[in-house]
Amino acid sequence: MAKTVTARRVGGSIGVTLPKDMADSLGLKAGDTLTVLRTDQGVLLSPYDPAFEAGMRAFEEVNARYRNALRELASK
Repeated sequence: MAKTVTARRVGGSIGVTLPKDMADSLGLKAGDTLTVLRTDQGVLLSPYDPAFEAGMRAFEEVNARYRNALRELASK
């Protein structure tokens, strides 16, 4: 689904507004954080956050290693 949007000045930055139907179909709401990636084809907006992904990997490693201890702590 391709839509045309207009870039506008917002303070010292440039902002674009997504059409409501597009934001709704993507499950976006005011205050959501998107990651902006520069690609060879242009700009990609994504809810993917590399820092969050790294944190989740660390959690999964700890969770796997200490599964029993964490389960015991959670039951108290």
